[in-house]
Amino acid sequence: MKKPPHPESRDPQSGSSGELDSDRFVGQTDLTSWRAPLGRWLVGVVRWLSARLGPHASLILTLTAGAVIAAALTYVSAEVYEAVAEADGVAALDHPLLEAAKSVRSPWMDAIATGYTDIAGTIGMPIVAATIMVVLALKRRSWTPVILLLTAAAGSLLMTIVGKHLFGRARPPLADAIPPYEYSPSFPSGHTLNATVIAGVVAYLIILRLESRRGRIVAVLAAGAFAFTVGLSRIYLGHHWFTDVLVAWTLGTVWLVMVITAHRLFLTVKRTPPGSS
Repeated sequence: MKKPPHPESRDPQSGSSGELDSDRFVGQTDLTSWRAPLGRWLVGVVRWLSARLGPHASLILTLTAGAVIAAALTYVSAEVYEAVAEADGVAALDHPLLEAAKSVRSPWMDAIATGYTDIAGTIGMPIVAATIMVVLALKRRSWTPVILLLTAAAGSLLMTIVGKHLFGRARPPLADAIPPYEYSPSFPSGHTLNATVIAGVVAYLIILRLESRRGRIVAVLAAGAFAFTVGLSRIYLGHHWFTDVLVAWTLGTVWLVMVITAHRLFLTVKRTPPGSS
């Protein structure tokens, strides 16, 4: 199958005019092609918004709507978790996995895990995300990386706050945790949720400009490995139960899909502006 002509060289282009040509394709996949009826309906809604507010404003509104949906999913996940916990389902793994983590601890591993998990913390992750955001925005001369990363981070924070406020689950006992201790509610794991979302959005933005299929695979695997190992570090350190991390992985992935979908809608509207045939 012949590759579409305009991304063939895939030299990164900057600015609004070059953004569509550079970001529209991932390999042979056209991100502005929608086959499902729901997708075509969403395109119509976003095109209507774009005609009245502009494409970036419609992108922000689409992402805001997605964040509200993600927050609702957080509430549903808490309710589902309670039902599972009462039936001794997935939650039955919490204590055995914590005991398994305690059995392999050592001073040097404790130090490494603490330093590593701090990357996804309330100080480390904003610094990493802001640095990447500024670099991508300046290199591409586009507001899109700023909008995507800021909204993704805001949605992740919203889900974390909603989950902790609604559920208020206690963390593992301090006697089983490695300092520095944390005292906020345990469900869901904010570190894991943030790592999943931010690493996922960064990987997505990177693969949009990668010609190599191997490079795209490496970017996705690196993001997945980061999110996965941050979650494991939270269990290892005794700062979260396994189910806190499991739900954070799930919610983070759902929110990531929404962010990517919103960007696809943005590209589609830019390709066929309102009023065009």
